[in-house]
Amino acid sequence: MKFRVERDVLADAVAWTARTLPTRPSVPVLVGILLETDDNEGHQRVRLSGFDYEVSTQSVIDVDVEEPGRVLVPGKLLAEITRNLPPQTVEISTDGAKALVTCGSAKFTINTMSVDEYPTLPEMPSLSGTVGSDAFAAAVSQVAIAAGRDDTLPMLTGVRVELEGETITLASTDRYRLAVRELNWKPENPELSAVALVPAKTLADTAKSLTSGAEISIALAGGDTGDGMIGFEGGGRRTTARLLDGEFPKYRALLPESFNSVAEVNRAEFVESVKRVSLVAERNTALRLAFSEGTLTLEAGTGENAQAVETLEAELDGEDIQIAFNSGFLLDGLGAIGGDTARLNFTTATKPAILTGKPAEESAAPEYRYLIMPVRPPN
Repeated sequence: MKFRVERDVLADAVAWTARTLPTRPSVPVLVGILLETDDNEGHQRVRLSGFDYEVSTQSVIDVDVEEPGRVLVPGKLLAEITRNLPPQTVEISTDGAKALVTCGSAKFTINTMSVDEYPTLPEMPSLSGTVGSDAFAAAVSQVAIAAGRDDTLPMLTGVRVELEGETITLASTDRYRLAVRELNWKPENPELSAVALVPAKTLADTAKSLTSGAEISIALAGGDTGDGMIGFEGGGRRTTARLLDGEFPKYRALLPESFNSVAEVNRAEFVESVKRVSLVAERNTALRLAFSEGTLTLEAGTGENAQAVETLEAELDGEDIQIAFNSGFLLDGLGAIGGDTARLNFTTATKPAILTGKPAEESAAPEYRYLIMPVRPPN
């Protein structure tokens, strides 16, 4: 095999493909990136592939092929080499069991791995539809923050992806908060109904990394299982991920339909105040909020420990309320809603609150909802 390509193009593709490679693989060849030349109707390309049995990655780039072929090389090493090459044309070739990387006066020789031992990558499921890449990445980032990190409860470490007609609904929860986001997309079949539970970290990394193209294609089989695999493709890159097993909580039942109080606060000022006041809050202790007409008072710290109090302007429609939250969870939600105004919807001090942005039109339903459980402050 022998081909030439510009350094930046190659380095970017290698880095993207190598990012999911395992550090402690179950099979040694899984640390490799498979490079395969491809001539599609005179269009010369190289396909770079990575796989760890859970996530597969493929990236295709245009190159000048002198000798077709395929080679398996250590992925992380190739990523480090290509990232540090001078900004010139790179030539990659094979010589027996060695791969040669040449760029300007820099030359590297890499031991190759057995291509025959490399597993076959999973096929993409059939195309379900397309969605704007930037919108999808933003939506996933809003929801992934609420996913659990406890691997003993794997169903809570994922994002539930619901494809229903022209709407995608994303949801995640760690039992202490719940994030739900809806967005529009273009389904191949307007009557499509499918559900998948995708590892949150994989989904977040994938959505963020596929924004080079205008749209992302989503591939998922219909029904509740998705055949165990979901695929994403955009900008010459393709990823498949194995779905999580387990029953995701029936989260819609957790979302209140009516509220006793609704407060609005300047989001940026609220964020800064929460950060300041929570400086004195010990680990896992509550940040106390007291809402009354025109005023929000934030307090942290108790007894002989350090204490902090700060007051902000706030609009309140409904009953006065005092409630306490984990400050980290509250900051996550405030960062995710965006916009200038944070809206908090309350039922009682002991029941979950819903944090949203302020919709452009008062009658419009919020696209993003962040449910946060209150913390019972110490007596």
